[in-house]
Amino acid sequence: IDTSNAEKIKGVIAIFTAKDVPVNEYGLNIMDQPVLCGPGSSKPFCDRVRFVGDQVAIIVAENESIADRARKLIEVDYEDLPLVIDPVIARQADAELLHPDRGSNTFCQYRIRKGDVEKAFSESDVIIESEYRTPAQEHAYLQPEAGPGYIDEGGRITVHVAGQWAHEDQHQIAHALGIDDDKVRVIYAAIGGAFGGREDMSVQIVLALAAWRLHQRGIERPVKVIWSREESIIGHHKRHPYILRSKWGASHE
Repeated sequence: IDTSNAEKIKGVIAIFTAKDVPVNEYGLNIMDQPVLCGPGSSKPFCDRVRFVGDQVAIIVAENESIADRARKLIEVDYEDLPLVIDPVIARQADAELLHPDRGSNTFCQYRIRKGDVEKAFSESDVIIESEYRTPAQEHAYLQPEAGPGYIDEGGRITVHVAGQWAHEDQHQIAHALGIDDDKVRVIYAAIGGAFGGREDMSVQIVLALAAWRLHQRGIERPVKVIWSREESIIGHHKRHPYILRSKWGASHE
């Protein structure tokens, strides 16, 4: 990734890439998502862009127009990798691994049994067995992801965002920056509709990272980011397609 031409534009204050993220990872259940994708991370495989919404650079500029001009001048050399788009194929032993360091594309697997299942089916008057498939689902809440970030009077990195649990946002921001949780302050604006879609990070870490790195350079200015509706749809997580196989038994009694 080459940001040199973008950095020459008047009004561009700073550009941050993966090398500027101390601990380039975040995630609710496992820390498997890079804050910024690209070379220079201490974490393995952070140079992989796994979906169209992955972020590769933060541009801090005097206004959105300048930032957009700079964005167009950032040069990224991508190498195509095989696609992993089918959950059945993804579970095969020779499947391309999304996370080669994990050794499997299976996130988790549970085997739950209660009672005598075979006996229950043998005594059922009706058995319904089928496979159901659901498409990817977009949460489509009304407000796009947005917020300001700054260093408050107590020296804490502060972000104003909409989310679903401030303590998790605080912890993930602090983890990515390699600092203690109490150095980060998360203030929630009105949440509105979320539908499980605001549990994951969107702009929180990049806001904190930009404000923090500017502060380290002696630049005491707030930053803000506003995703457009299109960016919101692309950038935040979705509910993945499901393949559900079920077998139900029922009796008249």
